[in-house]
Amino acid sequence: MQFMLLFSRQGKLRLQKWYVPLSDKEKKKITREFVQTVLAHKPKMCSFLEWRDLKIVYKRHASLYFCCAIEDQDNELIILEIIHRYVELLDKYFGKVCALDIIFNFEKNFILDEFLLGGEVQGTSKKNVLKAIEQADLLQEEAETPRSVLEEIGLT
Repeated sequence: MQFMLLFSRQGKLRLQKWYVPLSDKEKKKITREFVQTVLAHKPKMCSFLEWRDLKIVYKRHASLYFCCAIEDQDNELIILEIIHRYVELLDKYFGKVCALDIIFNFEKNFILDEFLLGGEVQGTSKKNVLKAIEQADLLQEEAETPRSVLEEIGLT
């Protein structure tokens, strides 16, 4: 996978994850062109597009487009399943995920990193990914909790 973008129906970028080294200028140009290409595609048409020397695989979920750019030899159906699994993970974590969850919980975007590493799937077990996310949340809560409060309740 080259990159993954999440954006709204209005074309507002909500999340971007790049797995290839590009300059910021190139990323902005690619993002603009990429988003326009996907939004111009009719809703009842296939979720696979050829774009430049890559393939686009996308799925719309609620008001968000989950899009991946992959190389020509990669399997589109596997990427569609990866998108589906990521949406399931977000739904499990946030309840029913929406664009606002992505916007206002930006620090929670490590959920994608628990699932994908370097554009490759780390594991397919939702249970294991959710367990890792829970552990990360606990670490974050502990880091935010003042030491005096921890001492007071006997956790130090």
